[in-house]
Amino acid sequence: MTFFRFGTLSLVLALNAPLALATQDHDDGGRDEDEGEHEKSALVLSADERKTAGIVIDTVIPRALAETLRVPAEVVINAYQSARVTPRIQAQVLARHVRLGDRVAAGQALVTLSSVAMAEAQGSLIVADREWQRVKTLGRKAVAERRYTEAQVARQQAFAKVLAYGMQEAQATELVRSGDATRAIGEFELLAPIAGTVLQDDFIVGELIEPGRVLFAISDESVLWVEARVIPSALSRIQVGAPARVSADGKDWIEGTVIQLHHQLNETTRTQGIRIAVENTNDQLHPGQFAEAEIVTGAGSPVLSVPNESLTLIKGAPTVFKYADGVGFHAGQVETGPSIGGWTVIRAGLDEGEEIAVSGVFHLKSLLLKSSLGEGHAH
Repeated sequence: MTFFRFGTLSLVLALNAPLALATQDHDDGGRDEDEGEHEKSALVLSADERKTAGIVIDTVIPRALAETLRVPAEVVINAYQSARVTPRIQAQVLARHVRLGDRVAAGQALVTLSSVAMAEAQGSLIVADREWQRVKTLGRKAVAERRYTEAQVARQQAFAKVLAYGMQEAQATELVRSGDATRAIGEFELLAPIAGTVLQDDFIVGELIEPGRVLFAISDESVLWVEARVIPSALSRIQVGAPARVSADGKDWIEGTVIQLHHQLNETTRTQGIRIAVENTNDQLHPGQFAEAEIVTGAGSPVLSVPNESLTLIKGAPTVFKYADGVGFHAGQVETGPSIGGWTVIRAGLDEGEEIAVSGVFHLKSLLLKSSLGEGHAH
């Protein structure tokens, strides 16, 4: 038998061991005989079968589990990676270029608008630019200093006005370069200020939009915020930079970090806010979801513990699969304590140094249940 260790997990490879399900009598040192028939069964799998089933074995040791605080939370957008797109003047929607849920790049056209005020500003820019070009060509010696300065300032102000109204600098520059007065029709596009996902697009084509109305809300959801609330007395145990994790379903957890502690209490709940940043690479979380947040508040004393994934329920009792003497797996009941950060404290039923399956447990449980139903085990 050869032992290979990968990180903290030991994978036991037994060569030429046939897959079988055997019932063995064990001298378990005086343990109660009524602990369940599943403890008397040994599941023997070859190395290849264990590998295929994803079964990994680890040694049970005491671990210093972090002390954590679990609190309700809500997923919100990352305001530092979000933007709202609004017109600065009254305008009518001519065309929509993106829709709710679309991914957009920075600088991408979102909507085409038309405005009387913009048409006037565009016309004024063309006139001011033509006057400035004439004066500049004549030079300071041929025109009065006042006229030269006024023409220059008028052109700059007209250019700044179309930009303030929402026209992009490249669009305004092209309009000036063309010098074509027929292009001063008041049309302009609003562009995406950042890359992200369109979370809001509350308007219809043809609608007259007032200044300041939000047409699009865009957010980069690769990093989201999770807002948790705790009582002020618990806040003293939480530090900025503390590890945390978040789950929307209580099963799948995403690692995060405490990035901010609010300094103002909620007047209704009398709680104080904590902001956690999480990498949302698999798009598991979405703004508006309710979640649970588990925040590390300190390190505890070493205790005997096993990964949560190594535990399963058999006949209603928490059970692990022990790897006995390099022969096979035996199901054994354990008495569990609290679950902390993906680990469960073991109060009884396991000793330090014993080996157990820490993954592939569902496969072992299926084999055991088939045995108890008399199905045997087929290759």
